[in-house]
Amino acid sequence: MVDSLRGAVVFRMVLGVAASCALTACDSQHGTTPSDDGWQLVQRDLPGALLSVWGRADDDVWAVGADARDGSGPLVLHFDGDAWTRVSTGLTQGDLWWVFGTGDGTIYFGGNGGVIVRHRADTYEVMDTPGTGTVYGIWGAGPDDVWAVGGDSDASGGFAWRLVGDGWQAEASLPADVPTNAALWKAYGTAANDVWLVGSNGVSLHWDGAALTPGDTGVGSSLFTVHEHGGLWAAVGGLASGIIVESDDGTSWHDVTPTPPPMGLAGVTLGDDGTGVAVGFEGTVYIRHQGMWVVEDPGLRVRQSLHGSWIDESGGLWVVGGQTLTSPLSEGVLLHRGAAVPEGGI
Repeated sequence: MVDSLRGAVVFRMVLGVAASCALTACDSQHGTTPSDDGWQLVQRDLPGALLSVWGRADDDVWAVGADARDGSGPLVLHFDGDAWTRVSTGLTQGDLWWVFGTGDGTIYFGGNGGVIVRHRADTYEVMDTPGTGTVYGIWGAGPDDVWAVGGDSDASGGFAWRLVGDGWQAEASLPADVPTNAALWKAYGTAANDVWLVGSNGVSLHWDGAALTPGDTGVGSSLFTVHEHGGLWAAVGGLASGIIVESDDGTSWHDVTPTPPPMGLAGVTLGDDGTGVAVGFEGTVYIRHQGMWVVEDPGLRVRQSLHGSWIDESGGLWVVGGQTLTSPLSEGVLLHRGAAVPEGGI
């Protein structure tokens, strides 16, 4: 995934590098002042980029990311409503690209080398998986029906695995051309028989409970994340130019990309009342309001790429990112909009 993004954004990065460096330097020695409903820079300058954020509630939030490169493995942060802690999964190296939990309290972390870590109660278990590609996305309808998707960083080697019983199996109905021509970046669904998988080169697949079949989002570039809430679907992607597509029925998709288009987008989450947040390159944030996506400036002088997002039950926005365009993935950041939360502490 890193390689698929790098080349397409270099020319836009060059145009903004002087301003970006100046803004970042001006803010590098100063914290942010929490407000009741504004944006905060909750975590900054972490040794690894943060790549995914998810939670059960605003006092049970998880953020995962890249290897800290100090022998302690990938960053895994947890917020309990009072403080942030760094959690050890038992991994000593590698990046974690996604975190997702099911209704029974189980949490799954996916990363490179085919790694899937399952967290139940107080245990962290590295599960056996069918391959060694990077797990970029995980979603499940329940503890016994979980998907993991991924591929190689050059946008090939796509795979889709399903948790069957207590073991992961490659999904037999994955179209034969996907491993050669695409990586699968994310999966999301509303039920065991309604799951969308999106990937590079415009690939989209729908699971109806029996088989994966190709979909048509009208997009020829990568779609990096797909999400659904309240019957509305959204997927985002693009490289030099961002893409947002939506569906009101989970079948037909239409392009709702703002004009002028944003820079490439990597993460999207939908919330109550048709709200949403989409994030991407160089600190890009778009908010969905009254059916339209509008750019928002958090005012935090963040120029790292924003990679993942989540909306909590009270409408709070959680956004993560870092230096994600070249290896090593570093300079992790976590932004929040809503009631003030504690900063730092890692």
